[in-house]
Amino acid sequence: MAAPTYITWNGATSALTAATPSVATGATIKTMLQIKSGTPKMRVIEWGYSFDTAPTVKVNVELVETGTVFATVTQGVIAAYSDVTGPASQAVLSTSGTGYTSSSEGTVTATRLLAYQEELGTSFKQQFPLNREPEINGGSALRIRVTTGTTINMTCYIIWEE
Repeated sequence: MAAPTYITWNGATSALTAATPSVATGATIKTMLQIKSGTPKMRVIEWGYSFDTAPTVKVNVELVETGTVFATVTQGVIAAYSDVTGPASQAVLSTSGTGYTSSSEGTVTATRLLAYQEELGTSFKQQFPLNREPEINGGSALRIRVTTGTTINMTCYIIWEE
């Protein structure tokens, strides 16, 4: 049997619908979604995002590991993805762990860029090939960060395996 997989969004999962309001990016770098991995390594299976409208200026979107430097976020919600009766995720839920929409980025001194997109479209998703998924060490921060010159509303998600 495959390892359990989980999903988190930049919003309260129980409130997500097709009409879910997106979150404003701001005009400087902003962490839209962050996961603090638990004890085991995690492997990123897929990530993606969409904007309410097409950007009028280029938006830089990155999937990045920032080690043990975490943004201050709104505590998120993690949902089982592949096995709804399986074990709970070991990712840490807190305002300095797994959550969304940062209010403070923290002082990031080193990053590991896992994926990057210069975007003028309205949506993007990327699945990683089996056994080629980026691994994040236990206790490390995985983030979707956005940099844009103008505020735009965004919804994003990450699916991972533990």
